[in-house]
Amino acid sequence: MTPVGSIRVGDQEHVASQYAATEPLRGRMSVWGPGPQGLDPTKVLLDALIERSPRRILEIGCGTGAFAKRVVDAIPNVNYLATDASAAMVAAASALGLNAEIRTAQATGQAAGSIDAVIAAWMLYHVPSLDAALGEIRRVLRPEGALFAVTNGELHLATLFADAGVDPPLSSFTSETGQAILHRHFGLVARTDIRTTATFQDHSSAAAYLGTIDPSWAAALPAFEGVRQDYGYTTVFIATEPHPTGR
Repeated sequence: MTPVGSIRVGDQEHVASQYAATEPLRGRMSVWGPGPQGLDPTKVLLDALIERSPRRILEIGCGTGAFAKRVVDAIPNVNYLATDASAAMVAAASALGLNAEIRTAQATGQAAGSIDAVIAAWMLYHVPSLDAALGEIRRVLRPEGALFAVTNGELHLATLFADAGVDPPLSSFTSETGQAILHRHFGLVARTDIRTTATFQDHSSAAAYLGTIDPSWAAALPAFEGVRQDYGYTTVFIATEPHPTGR
């Protein structure tokens, strides 16, 4: 089957359309569960944050605010700011009672050296300039602060994309490239690699998932019967020892 076409996840027009409403993101999130290791990346991320117990947290690309709400509930008296470039996402986060603002990764609006932890979960591949975003993150972090970044690997949902005859979305920040990119800005980068499972109850749910990425992809998946499962490949990075701003 000839590939339908490729999408670059950092294309800003595509990003804006992807996150203009919350429903596509909620739909994608709903299919995911632990893989053979029994690990959930968001639980791994939450546990790592609880272990550090940061007092001031900045999340960039907060989406619906679902993860932010878990952190606020788990860490007493945390000062948490959830930000996103999408007005719809900020509205959803605010509806959960979170302190949320429209901001970009390149311009967070925070004072230099004021943040204990920055969370960038499944979003660094969306920014127009990785180094500009990471430079801003370095600027706002305290010297002992940490960046918690989550991304997917190049084989993420590879079987689903292959069966649909579409090229996997092109990403600038993956499990394979993320560590080297983060080392340009941080002295230490730890990683936890996690295999996850996407469960689609029927063909229509799998096609709908593809349609949230590109509407034309919904019709590209051949028919199948019953439940389908595809694997995801995710990495949780924890970057510490931020290089001095200007390095």
